[in-house]
Amino acid sequence: MAGLLAVATIALHRGEQINAMWLVVAAVCTYALGYRFYSKFIAAKVLALDALRATPAERLENGRDFVPTNKWVVFGHHFAAIAGPGPLVGPVLAAQFGYLPGTLWVLAGAVFGGCVQDFVILLFSVRRDGKSLTKMAKEEVGRVGGFVAYVAVISIIVILLGVAALIVVNALKSSPWGTFTIAMTIPIALLMGIYLRRLRPGKVMEASALGFILILLAIWGGQWASQNPAVAHYFTLTAPTLAILIIAYGFAASALPVWLLLAPRDYLSTFVKLGTIALLALGIIAIRPTLHMPALTRFIDGSGPVFAGKIFPFAFITIACGAISGFHSLISSGTTPKLISREIETRMVGYGAMIAESMVAIMAMIAACVLQPGTYFAINSPAGIVGAAPETAAATISSWGFPVTAVEMQSLAHVVGEQTLFNRTGGAPAFAVGMAHIFSNSLGGQAVMALWYHFAIMFEALFILTVLDAGTRVGRFMVQDALGHIWEPAGRTSWYPSILGTSALIVGAWGYFLWQGVRDPLGGINSLWPLFGISNQLLATVALCVATTIVIKMGKARYAPVTLVPLAWLVSVTFTASYHKVFDRNPRIGFLAHAQQLGASAGSTSGRLIFNDRLDTLVTGVLIIMVALILVESALEWIRVLSGRKQAEVQEAPFVTTRFAMEEQA
Repeated sequence: MAGLLAVATIALHRGEQINAMWLVVAAVCTYALGYRFYSKFIAAKVLALDALRATPAERLENGRDFVPTNKWVVFGHHFAAIAGPGPLVGPVLAAQFGYLPGTLWVLAGAVFGGCVQDFVILLFSVRRDGKSLTKMAKEEVGRVGGFVAYVAVISIIVILLGVAALIVVNALKSSPWGTFTIAMTIPIALLMGIYLRRLRPGKVMEASALGFILILLAIWGGQWASQNPAVAHYFTLTAPTLAILIIAYGFAASALPVWLLLAPRDYLSTFVKLGTIALLALGIIAIRPTLHMPALTRFIDGSGPVFAGKIFPFAFITIACGAISGFHSLISSGTTPKLISREIETRMVGYGAMIAESMVAIMAMIAACVLQPGTYFAINSPAGIVGAAPETAAATISSWGFPVTAVEMQSLAHVVGEQTLFNRTGGAPAFAVGMAHIFSNSLGGQAVMALWYHFAIMFEALFILTVLDAGTRVGRFMVQDALGHIWEPAGRTSWYPSILGTSALIVGAWGYFLWQGVRDPLGGINSLWPLFGISNQLLATVALCVATTIVIKMGKARYAPVTLVPLAWLVSVTFTASYHKVFDRNPRIGFLAHAQQLGASAGSTSGRLIFNDRLDTLVTGVLIIMVALILVESALEWIRVLSGRKQAEVQEAPFVTTRFAMEEQA
């Protein structure tokens, strides 16, 4: 009843501002009901979880890849791995429609889509010795399905990393405080790696305490650097310079030994990530902020300045990771199934961790919507839409009915320790301002708002750089695996020439999209985030095709709608969005229309931007065609099995009784 009341208040309240606690109550109640009833139904009726069945972590334990692990540790690992930039940035960008569309999509999409995908793919991978999504697609759907899944995975990794890097660039450009703090996390991570590997092996608590103290010093040092002109000069960087530095960092993170940089940075990131999320939740509960953004804005017509396009389909591809994300299927069929000790724990890890990530998306929506709408649009609107001069931008935004002045924005920038907050596209700065607003009102007041703002920037950058680290390395492994079929030495993950060459390939691929976004006069996010959302949701389409095929082959066709309904929804969303991004006549939406507009104007950068638009068109078209192929192949497989023309057989590992059998029977 509490959840129903909260959702009704969110959906039906008009004309007056509402308290953010309504969103918190709606989310907590919806997730509790989804986990208690829907996930239990799936576990019992659809998947038939078997507590007596040994998992690959138990049967294939080798102390390296397959390791039976405590369920709470696995939950933490899985959550840290799936929680990338999506749940923080997507809801902030989608807030241009108002708080209502994004909030309802996050709640419904997670419970009936994202949590289901993560849960079923995790369980199916556990029953197949921890096989990847691409291998499951090849075995259960067919060779075309396996090839399409491989191409889709590589594509999503490249586009995701390019967009993630662009968010970091937009958050740190012209910000000496933020740049200094993030730069210092690299030597801190290296020091922690050497400390744990060489100086004090196994002393995790000592390294944790050292890392925490040094992170706090880095935040304080950032403030000192920003206030010292001689030092600030070296850390006040342009977007192109930051892009080059991040590309170089990505190459180093992929090529260096995992213990030296990636592992300690991931540990630092998880530590900061979980602590900050807990603090943000407590801050929202403590001050119960008011949402100043209306339920629906004038931009539901598709004319939004943050990104162009109507609510359907663009709200549903803008918010991906908070509702449903194909990227999660890579984690659910990657390291996590190799750590699960008991099959019954897949429900808590798969369904439960996605609920936790979805809650992060709700908090991001709140952080964006507690800002005054004029402030929100001033931060997130690119100069190409509202104008580069502060007075011009303020006048344009005020003419939309969201009053803001250049003086107000300059005052806010001064309070948070920035030179300017205009045209800070990408979602990260807006989230940081909203988060700092919540923290400063509950912990310390306006005097420490700058500290909280840069803490939030550091939090987001660490959040995203973790994905950059791990994603680049995963992409490198996949490229090495493919090249190994052509020339065997190239597939050896320990051969350094192969490591350097494949690292350069994968970094060059996502670095191109990053550079494309940096040079885009509309801020990059306008074109690249929808492309990221489309490719991400297309990967979820592939995952749900595989899941539906397995459910039908298990003889559970009557329960196929559990995965088939979210699959049908994603197909309608992604195919519609792809059509608009390619063929829409609005230059702010359609790639081809934008290229045509550029072709009609003379400019030194027009040729490069036209090429970028045509490349984006090609990428979108290829992804759609390939996913259409796997949809057709999956549907034909369903027909063959349901009609009796093909025997329903699943490619599961043989049943082995767990060593915990006596415990279960007792």
